[in-house]
Parts: sequence; C-alpha cells; structure tokens
Amino acid sequence: MKKNDKIRRYKSFNDDFETTKGQSRDVPQDYKWIKTNIFEKALSSLLYALAVVFSFFYCKLALHMKIENSRALKDAKKCGAFIYSNHTQPIGDVFMPVVSLFPNRIYTVVSPANLALPFIGRLLPYLGALPIPRSYRRLPDFTGAVEKRVKSGHCVIIYPEAHVWEYYTEIRPFSPVSFSYPVKMEKAVYSLTVTYQKRGKNEKKRPSTVVYADGPFLPDSSLPPRERAAALRDAVFEKMTERSLNSNIEYIKYIKE
Repeated sequence: MKKNDKIRRYKSFNDDFETTKGQSRDVPQDYKWIKTNIFEKALSSLLYALAVVFSFFYCKLALHMKIENSRALKDAKKCGAFIYSNHTQPIGDVFMPVVSLFPNRIYTVVSPANLALPFIGRLLPYLGALPIPRSYRRLPDFTGAVEKRVKSGHCVIIYPEAHVWEYYTEIRPFSPVSFSYPVKMEKAVYSLTVTYQKRGKNEKKRPSTVVYADGPFLPDSSLPPRERAAALRDAVFEKMTERSLNSNIEYIKYIKE
C-alpha cells in the first residue's frame, strides 16, 4: 500500500502500516537508557532544545494543532506522570507531547525497531526515547529508567495501541499491561486524545489536529495491583473514546476485510 492512499484495509487491530527493515530489532546489549557521560548529557540537552523549537513550528504549520483542556496537565508538568495517547501520526506523535507538556521534558516508550530508522534512529536515545527490550533479562534496566525519569518529575509518554494508524479517528483496544507502571510507582495518569477536524468545506484539505487533555486518573489503592491497572486502563479508554467522537472527518478511511 502506498503511503498516500486514502483507503487502508486491515484484518485486525494488530496490523502495522508503518514497517521498517529493523522491525525485529532488539535493544543492543550495551544500550544505556540513562546517559551518565557528561558529553552525552550535554548533547542530549542540545538536541532536545532544538527538537522543542522544531516541535512548535511543525505542530502549528504541518498539523494545524491546538490543545483543548490543557489546564488538566498543570500538575503533571510539575510532578511528573504517565501520559497515554492514541497513535495516529508517524512523525507528529514525536512532537505533539513535547508541545502539550512544555516546559516539562518528556520521555517516550518506543519499540526498539525505531532505533533502526535511518539517521533519526541514532538520535532518538538523546531525545528521550525509552525502547522496550524484547529480552526479559533487560526489563529491570528499562523499568528502572522509566521509574527514574517519572520520579524526577518528568512525564513518560506511552502509546498503548502500539502501532501507528495514520489519521485513524477511533480508539483501538489496548491492554492494561502498561498501566502496571503507574500502579507500581504510585503516579497519576493523564490522557492525550488526538482528533481530526475539518478545515473549511474542502474535505480533501489536511484536517486540523485537536488534542484533548484529561486527567488525573489515580490508581485505586483499595484494589489488588492487577485490578488497579485494569481499572486505570478502563478509565483512560473510556475518556479517550468519548473524546474521539469530536473527530468529524476521515482523512484516511480504514476498512476491515
């Protein structure tokens, strides 16, 4: 399927429309989720500052983005939190949370396949990417990095739908597994729901991107950990589904085979 097709056909919600040559790649054995070298830290700060500037221009000019209910994120920017969002932009999803949560520096949970992307894959570790290892032996290092970032007051972005479905206007089912992080670390959860709305009467024109912020959603301490994560997932899914109804245009139509 060509990237500019306006109709995409799928068999299940696990179908991936954005594949790369390194799709099965794992996190390298010598990978460090936390940069400790002074030069690497300086490079990370510089690249992130440049990314912030680029984000504002890209979101304004390319995505025609605006944020609704941004006041909901006030405490998240101060204290750190987990932010869950639908996954609908292969490039924009890198930059929209940067704008939404500015000036809080964000860190994003990603697939290790992203590290194989030409050029940008080498920069991602400096821009705040937290690749999930496929090996269970590396999970403690990954989880420790996530915990360090969020407990340092930063926001960690998670895309629970996993695969990018460009301009998709509904919320795909997702697992409660990733909600075990805020349960374990006793942190609040917020959602960013990306919707697409008409710009004028011409439906062929690229739509506006309207992002709705909601939260906080707090873990219910009266429940066992697994049920606590499931309850958080349900609350976030329900709110994101409600917000997704604000989309009023299908720029790309998805049809189930």
